[in-house]
Amino acid sequence: MVYPEEKARDRDSLTARALDILPSYNVYRKTYALLRQSRRWSREELAAYQAQELSRLLDHAYENVPYYRRIFRERSLVPEDIQTPADLTLLPFLTRHDLQNNLADLKARNYPESAFEYVTTGGSTGIPVGFYYEKGASRAREWAFMKTQWDRVGYRFRDRCVILRGYIVGSPEDNIYWKKTLLGRWLLMSSHHMNEETLPVYIDQIRAFRPRFIQAYPSMAVVLARYMVEHEVEPFPTVKAVLCGSENLYPWQRSLLSEAFGCRVFSWYGNSEQTVLAGECEESTSYHIFPEYGIVELIGKDDRPVTGPGAMGEVVATNLTNYVCPLIRYRTMDLATEAEGTCTCGRAYPLLKRVEGRVQDFIVTGRGELLSGLTMNIDTDAFDNVKQFQFYQDRIGEVILNVVKKPAFSKRDEEYLYQEVSRSCGSDVTITIKYVESIPLTARGKYRYFVQNLPICFGEQEEGRIEHTSPDPAA
Repeated sequence: MVYPEEKARDRDSLTARALDILPSYNVYRKTYALLRQSRRWSREELAAYQAQELSRLLDHAYENVPYYRRIFRERSLVPEDIQTPADLTLLPFLTRHDLQNNLADLKARNYPESAFEYVTTGGSTGIPVGFYYEKGASRAREWAFMKTQWDRVGYRFRDRCVILRGYIVGSPEDNIYWKKTLLGRWLLMSSHHMNEETLPVYIDQIRAFRPRFIQAYPSMAVVLARYMVEHEVEPFPTVKAVLCGSENLYPWQRSLLSEAFGCRVFSWYGNSEQTVLAGECEESTSYHIFPEYGIVELIGKDDRPVTGPGAMGEVVATNLTNYVCPLIRYRTMDLATEAEGTCTCGRAYPLLKRVEGRVQDFIVTGRGELLSGLTMNIDTDAFDNVKQFQFYQDRIGEVILNVVKKPAFSKRDEEYLYQEVSRSCGSDVTITIKYVESIPLTARGKYRYFVQNLPICFGEQEEGRIEHTSPDPAA
């Protein structure tokens, strides 16, 4: 029997949850409606929108955020001095060290403490940092942008989707490594239990679930795809696209995923700090930067804007929507190259040709140059008898290739692998192959193909530049 007071408590609980959800839904709906409209705007209309939103953000930061009030005064500036995104060069960069050391002063004083949601990065760059979302708003806006992103390949809320993104689900004792969520439409699968013994169970469960999309970290999708290709497992007939994000997508990964799943591989780029968001469209693999989300600059090694298509620079970004903790000219430590012209899809968005990856995903050659994993020939049959691999560097010009061997791995495989990797890295990098039993996942359930323990930076103003000395292994 349910007593009246219990009914009242249940009703009050449901009402409270509804009141919590409603503001988020309203933020989502408003943002999504804007994006449905702005995708048709001309370049001039988008530029006018950015200038307007930037003006609002700077006025707010000057009036309510102690850190930026101090920055403006130190430079004898007022917000009106910055009329367009190009004028942002009047302000300094915000580095991760700045964020760590000034977080209290980056909180807007005109918001109640209940509006702040503390968030941290995964620390893949070696500098984990904390910052704040607006509770009930930041995640709702992000979902509106991601839904708009996935609309391009036909994603709908009612579609079934398999999620392979670092979750720990189930246990070996039960032989169950998944759970359904979002009213049964999403199948969350554990990335920490994927191995040769369990992958057949994963495949059977995915096939029975009949998903229309797979949303994944590229590294986790690759574990499944390699097993399917090697064991000649047929693609899942219902899957229309693989939605990759939160890691760099290498060409060899895209090729493998396309082969295994028999569908389009669709990638997007963003960061936990929510300063930049970009993704592919229906017609190209260029990353379309959302101008409604933030302002993106590409900065060269001299800390000045890079010029010309194809020039690589560090992504420096200014979020236009997070007022509780504004991040203006934030150095992401990601490198990218600008694309030339506009896309045939008709959107007037700025384009990135490639996202080269985190600074910590680069190998440092003997001459101190940065070698991107995108340029390396990992898509070669030299890795056919390699179960897992990882490049590790703690000395300039020297790289250890950690390898988990398959049973068929032979001396000939070792010689061929050394030859191919050495050729890709060039004469300024010495390769040493080291055999290991396993390569662990990160705390967030990712495989890191490059582990960089050198103090890399890309520009002149960042702390901890590389010097041509080897770090103390005990440090």
